This record gives sequence, C-alpha cells and structure tokens, in this order.
Amino acid sequence: MTVSGRTGLGYQFGGIAVIAQRDVLKLLRDRPRLAVNLVFPVLLVAGLGNLLQPTVGKVTGLNAVTLSFTGVLAATLFQSTAAGMISIVEDRETDFARVLFVTPIARLTLISGKIAGESLVALVQGACVLAFAAAIGVPISWGTLLAMAPACLACCLLGAGFGLVTIAVLPTQRSAMQVFQFLIIPQYALAGVLVPLNGVARWLSAVSAVMPLRYVVDLTRAAYYRGTPGYREAVTGSPAVDAVVTVALLVVFLAVGSLLFSYRERTR
Repeated sequence: MTVSGRTGLGYQFGGIAVIAQRDVLKLLRDRPRLAVNLVFPVLLVAGLGNLLQPTVGKVTGLNAVTLSFTGVLAATLFQSTAAGMISIVEDRETDFARVLFVTPIARLTLISGKIAGESLVALVQGACVLAFAAAIGVPISWGTLLAMAPACLACCLLGAGFGLVTIAVLPTQRSAMQVFQFLIIPQYALAGVLVPLNGVARWLSAVSAVMPLRYVVDLTRAAYYRGTPGYREAVTGSPAVDAVVTVALLVVFLAVGSLLFSYRERTR
C-alpha cells in the first residue's frame, strides 16, 4: 500500500473524514431528530431529578438533579453513538453507501468513519445537555469539564462498540433497532443512571455488573464528584476498575463487531 495512492493512508483518512462529516451534517439538517434526542435527557434531568429529590436528598445528602445529570449525560452519549452505528444498515441501501462499498477504502475505514462521525454527533448532543444543566443551576466549572472530557469520550467509544456488535449480529435495521431498545432501556435502571447502586441486593448488583453503561456512568460521576464530600455516595465502584473494564469491553466489541461486519459484507 502506498501513502500517496488511492489505497494509501491519506486516502483512507480522507474516507474517514468524509463519512464523519456526513453524519454530523445529517444531524444538523434533521432538526426533529435533534429535538427528540434532547427532550428525553432534559425530562430525565429536570423532571425525574426533581421528583427524586425528596428521597435521594434524604438518603444520600446529594442533589438529585445534579446526580441525574451526570448519569443522563453518560447515557445520552452512549445511546446516541450506539444508535448512530446501527444506521450503517440503512446507509447500505443508499446511493452514498453503495459508492463507499465499491471504492478502494477498507471496511475498517468505513467503521472508523462512522465511529468518528457518530461520536461527534453524540458530543454535540452532550454539549446541549451540559448547557441545559448549567442553565437550571447544576454547578459546572471549567475544571470539572476538563475532568469529565475523557469519561465522555469513553461513553461515545463504548457506545459505538456496543452498536457495532448489535448490527454485526443483527444485520437488518428493523431487528437491530427492536433488540437495541430492549438492550438499552434496562440499562437506565440497572446501570445507576438516575441514582447510584450503593446498597442494592447482591443479585441486582450482579445483574448490573454485566451492563456496559454502568462503567461509563460511574466514570463520569467519579470525574464530576472528585474531591467533593459526596464522592462516596455518588460513585459506586473504583474508577480504575471502571476504566479497565471499559477498555476491555471496547476492545472486545470493536474486534468482534469489525470481524463480523467485514465477513457479512464480503459474503453479501
């Protein structure tokens, strides 16, 4: 492979940039999708956060709206990227995707472009959630933002890997979306998105341990609450363990998803 040729590294990186740019432009042009994707996290943060305040505040001493914000931000980034990856199935049927599949770009380039694009899309939505949280009084400093940045990126990448595995196992968009909802909705309750999972029954803790979202939610909370008196009440596990598990899951998801996706495309 030559660096300057049509199959060189420059060409592959160009393909990644084009695919990523297309996904971002699709979001900006699809205002109903953007609005719907923002209404749900806003309702969770402001609505359920305030409803949970009497109970959560009494038990943990923490502000339930702030607690919900940290979990919902992680879940929004994770879910948005995962759902975006599933759109590869839909893109296969469009003229744009048909061109991609016959151009000399590697399948890995296509996957990398989708991951980059959908991660950018998710980060745009995450920025909107951050702005809303700040507007309703959630304390967010520049130092906190910098501390949360790696955790937010981990949410996007793990969500991308999760979505890639879903479409690799379920190659039709209809089946992928149906199963995806079944896989995502329980994680909102069992990954501690709204409230921490401290003190839950052992069997519930064991079920929660197999939820990928749990680890990035905990990483995001650890970054937000670091150095504060409420850290122990807000963070369920160890950030070091959460980071190791997140990286391990990401490697497995991307490796298995990429191999299965490439195999299905070669045998179509």
